[in-house]
Amino acid sequence: MCRIAMVVLCLALSACGFYKDIPVSNLLPLYANSESEFIEVDGMDVHYRIQGKGPTLVLLHGSSASLHTWEGWVETLQDSYTVVTLDLPAHGLTGPDPKHRYGSIDSAEFVHRFVEKLELGGFALAGNSRGGSIAWHYAILHPENVNALILINASGLPSEEPLPAVFRLYQIPVLEKLLSVLTPKWLVRKNIEAVYGDPQLVSDAMVQQYHDIILRAGNRTATAKRFTRNDKQNLHARIAEIKVPSLILWGGRDSWILPKYAPRFNQLIKGSKLVIYPELGHVPMEEAPTKTALEVKRFLAR
Repeated sequence: MCRIAMVVLCLALSACGFYKDIPVSNLLPLYANSESEFIEVDGMDVHYRIQGKGPTLVLLHGSSASLHTWEGWVETLQDSYTVVTLDLPAHGLTGPDPKHRYGSIDSAEFVHRFVEKLELGGFALAGNSRGGSIAWHYAILHPENVNALILINASGLPSEEPLPAVFRLYQIPVLEKLLSVLTPKWLVRKNIEAVYGDPQLVSDAMVQQYHDIILRAGNRTATAKRFTRNDKQNLHARIAEIKVPSLILWGGRDSWILPKYAPRFNQLIKGSKLVIYPELGHVPMEEAPTKTALEVKRFLAR
């Protein structure tokens, strides 16, 4: 009887999307390439790439993404800029922070230790979604290093709406545990489609990549910790301190961080330029990489 019950349980978990963690060694042949390098920062082997030549541009991805979200930008910008991309802690091939430091200030200080170790000097800094929040926090905390700031559908301002549904699941204690082992591919697809203005652009290969990277050993447990801990030291009251040339890009179809927050950033950062793409969603740099990268190229050239 116990065996029958175990079989039934296993079948039920499989139907719900039960997946084991994938060791990072299994993912390296798939998602690291000849440009990939690793450097030890805060007890983590941080996956990063440095591509191109010219002034340095550092790119920070959003939640549950990886440096792969920037590949379209790298292709367009590497002829004019040295483009640095990385997998942030709890993401991609880098994996979780042993000390579970995932707040915006903690993450900005991690970026600082990373760029100091690489001896990058001054650079332009861009970030999408949560990466945008980390970017503007970094610009406040380390203004001496930032030559220009680019925010793409950035988070961090006080929100008047509830979190997206997938994030709210982590607020339920039982589901928080389950989400560390249950990661149905259909749910990953649904969330990617939700951040695109045109869901038809989401491919099977894209879903597979996101799914594999989420399953990297430790990432799902770390994601639960990120979503269940409030970012109590957010520096949104100090955004007006940012003085560097700033570009704000936003997808007009973003349902996760509504377009109304774009002009708020624009108002708070004096002299910033705002560009809204009515047809794009939450990840415009991934959905329309050439169009958005050329806007960045024009901005940085000025």
